[in-house]
Formats: sequence, structure tokens, C-alpha cells
Amino acid sequence: MKCWPDDRCLIALAMTTLITISRNVYPVDSANILGVFLSPSPSHLIVHMSVMKALAEQGHDITVVSGLKPKVNHPKIKNIIIDPSEENQRKMNEEMSGFGTKKTNLLLTFLKFLTADNVMFTMQFDALKHERFQPIYNNKYDLVIMGYFMNNFQFIVPAKLNCPMILTWTGQPMEMINSLVGTPHEVSYVPSIFTPHKNGEVMSLSSRLFNFVSSVLFRLFTNIMELSMEGNYRKLVADQTGLRTFSEMKKNVSLIFVNSHFSEGPIRPLVPGMVEIGGIQIKEKPDPLPKRLNDFLNNSKSNGAILFSLGSNMKSSNIQPATVEIIYKVLSSLKQNVIFKWEDLKNTPGNASNILYEKWLPQDDILAHPNLKLFITHAGKGGMAEAIYHGVPMIAMPIFAEQPTNAAKIVSSGYGLEVDILNLKEDTFKNSILEVLNNPIYRDNVQKFSKLYRDRPLSARENVIYWVEYVLRHHGAVHMQSPLVHMNFVQNNSLDVILIILIALFVIWKLLKLVFKGIVMLIGMAIRKLKSKIKSKNE
Repeated sequence: MKCWPDDRCLIALAMTTLITISRNVYPVDSANILGVFLSPSPSHLIVHMSVMKALAEQGHDITVVSGLKPKVNHPKIKNIIIDPSEENQRKMNEEMSGFGTKKTNLLLTFLKFLTADNVMFTMQFDALKHERFQPIYNNKYDLVIMGYFMNNFQFIVPAKLNCPMILTWTGQPMEMINSLVGTPHEVSYVPSIFTPHKNGEVMSLSSRLFNFVSSVLFRLFTNIMELSMEGNYRKLVADQTGLRTFSEMKKNVSLIFVNSHFSEGPIRPLVPGMVEIGGIQIKEKPDPLPKRLNDFLNNSKSNGAILFSLGSNMKSSNIQPATVEIIYKVLSSLKQNVIFKWEDLKNTPGNASNILYEKWLPQDDILAHPNLKLFITHAGKGGMAEAIYHGVPMIAMPIFAEQPTNAAKIVSSGYGLEVDILNLKEDTFKNSILEVLNNPIYRDNVQKFSKLYRDRPLSARENVIYWVEYVLRHHGAVHMQSPLVHMNFVQNNSLDVILIILIALFVIWKLLKLVFKGIVMLIGMAIRKLKSKIKSKNE
């Protein structure tokens, strides 16, 4: 039988249909999906928008409300941007500038978030009340996808729209999101984001002690925050009746996407409702670079190039002038070309011929360039994942939040070195750069891990598409929800069971004590009777 090209197309289509039916995976019609991403962090928005871009490419109707103009976008996405007030933006800049001048620790970070006027929460809360947001409630959506950053009052949106919700989280699983889908929290062998670790290693006693204490503190912090979130939720409910309560909405999360992958560690138990999409912002094929950047990198073939960027949250003006001077002096003395992220292009640290200043950088595309030899980074989760994916060694200059732990991970895994940006020394900085550039072990280590990180049955993008459509197909996928979501602290830790066992043991002990006492009394009585008989015989 002769098979013509048209026949082959029909056969291929028939086989695809049969495979789809056999797997019981049915296509989803174009769904109307709302994205709500109000965090003032540009790096967070990149991750969230990468999720929405994948869905737009799949043909879904996407509307996104954000507080910033997205760097990642798609022509089919309808964007609604609610700019923060000038006052909130000023407060935000002041908060970020403080991180560039003094060290912070876990406790100080907690206390900062607990302040009543925390601008990161205020900006998001104000956006939900903004007049441009209200028309959203006049539309019908099949699903709401929300960027999570300790902003549970956003649950008001799916409550009013009466539709399922998915959360996207820009880091690894942790206490404040675990409870939303019932992921068990194991402190004995799963290090928190504040506990440095090396993959596969059992934590030492001191590490487990620190992990336990930090976990308890963070859980306490989360519970206190929940009270504030519930208060804000009630304010957003106002006089509207018939809406689900804050407590009910917390138990209505269909799925959480986490920007991590098990190969990064630590190994942990995950429920079906928590899906790993580590590196979702990384393109499978890099976009062409702007001509200026492309020419600069192509001309760096002989000695290579270095990328210097402290992320999207930390502005150049937040760094101490003396530190900027040291950074410029070292970078300008190198034979490598340097791409330097610097916001104020009219006032740069200097005009060295080997340095190219850019206000904003397509970081993933630059890291993919073959001439890029080193990434000097603040050790944020997104940039670290991109460097690992492309096999680029790093110099870490952590500033706040989980960055010190990420930096420790870079060092312990052999992907690079760490320097203290708040106490930067010229010799230390330069020697660290030369060590990572000239010692091939760092590049070998990160490129070896890159193969592990890339090795997946589904790409991050494919995971997003499959699981979003799964939730849509099954109308919220309630069957995936862990019973742990509906259990309180006592039930979760079997404290009631332990109490019953202890009471039972106490009752048994008391009964045994009574029985023993009775037996002793009976024996005593028998002995006395026996003595009495013996005495009477002797008489």
C-alpha cells in the first residue's frame, strides 16, 4: 500500500488522538484566566509572567493585573497596570536603601515585616481597592493565578469571582505556603531557607537546633501575619454578603507552583498540590540580544566577559559610594569585558573601556552567551537558577532575605565564591574573581550540575500548562487536596492521640496499682489468717 504525504498526516493525527484518549487526557478549551501579581518586586513579576506567557502561548485568554510594567510579556496578554502611589514608592525605595548599608538578620527581617505600615503589603492592599481593579469583578473567569508573597488578603479575588485559584511562589517550599496545600513540614532533615546545607548531607546537631528554632520563629511570625491578613481580607469584603470566609478560602487553594527543582535540594516530601517549575523564567532558546550587547559580547571572545548585577530590587544608588568605588576599580582593571547593571546612566562610576553600563538587562539571554565566563550576583533565586542552567560560575554578594543561604549553597556546591559587599576589600574581591575565572573546577562543577537540573520528564513550561489545564479539567481538582489542610495543630501532630494514649496509660497504671494494692491486701489477710490458725493450734 502506498502512503502519500496527506495519508501520513492523517495517520499521525489519528495516532495522536488515540494516544490522548488512551491516557484519558482531554484537551481544554481556551480558558479565561486572571493573573494578579501585585508584589513590588520586578524579579517576582518575571517568574509570574513567565507562567502566564506559557498559558498565553497555549491559546488561553489571559488578563494580568500588576503593579509594575512586565519585562516578560506576550501579545495576547491583556495587561492592567496599577502604579503605586508616589508616597508608597518613596517608602519602598527607603526600605530597600537600608539593606545596602547595614547587615540584617533573621529576627530583624521578621520584625520589619511585622510593622503595621509595611509598604510591601500596603502597596498590594491599595491596588486591590483601586478603581481600576473593580471592573475585574464584572467579568467571569475560569481560574485566578496569584503571585504569593505573604499577601493572603488577595484571596478576596477568587472569593468574589467564585472560581478556583492557583498560587505562584518564586522560591522553594517553606512554612508559609506548605500549610495551604498540606505539605508536611519536616524540620529534622529538611533545612529551611535560612539554614545553609549541602545536598545529601545530614544536618549536624547545631544545624538542626538552628533549623528548629528558626522554624518555630518563622511559624510564629506567619501566625501573627495571618491575623493581619485576615483583618485586611475583612476590610476588602466590606458589606458584601455570601462570600466565603478567610479561613475557608485558605482551604481552597487548588495548586501552588514553586520556582524550585528537587535536584537543587533539599530533598523533601511534596503533596500533589505543590508542583515544581524551577527555572520557568529560563527560555529554552535565548532571544536575540540587543545589538549593543550582542556586539560587546561577541568582541569578548579572546578573554571572555563578566556580568555584574545585584538584581532588580537593589538599586545602584543603594550601595555605599566607597563600595561602588572598589567594585569599579577592580572590574576596570580586568582584561575581561564587563556588563554592569547600573540604573543612572548619566552618573556612572567611571568610563573604563572594558565596562558597558545598562539600566536593564535581559539576564537569561546574556548568561546563555558562550563568551560569558562569570556572573557576579546578589545570589537571588532567579539569577542563581539561570546561571546554574547555563553553567556559569558565580561570585556571590548577598544582601538580605534568603540570599546569604543561597550564597552559602554556591560556595558549598563548588559553583563559585562569596564576598561581603558591606565590608568589601579590593584585594579580596579581585582575588576571588581571578580564582573563579582561572580555576576550571568551578565551571566544571556548575556545568555538571546543569545537566542534572535540565534532566526532566517535562520542562517547567510543560509542567505549568499540564497542571493548569488539569485544574481546569477537574474544576479545581479538590480530589488532590491533602487532609492536612483541614487539620489543626493538635490533629496534625497527633497531640490528641498522644493525650489519649497517656490518659489510657495513666488509667492502666492506676488500675494496676489498685490491683497490686488489692493483691497485697489479700496476701496480707491470708498471712494474718494463717498466723492466726497456727497460733490457735499451738495453744
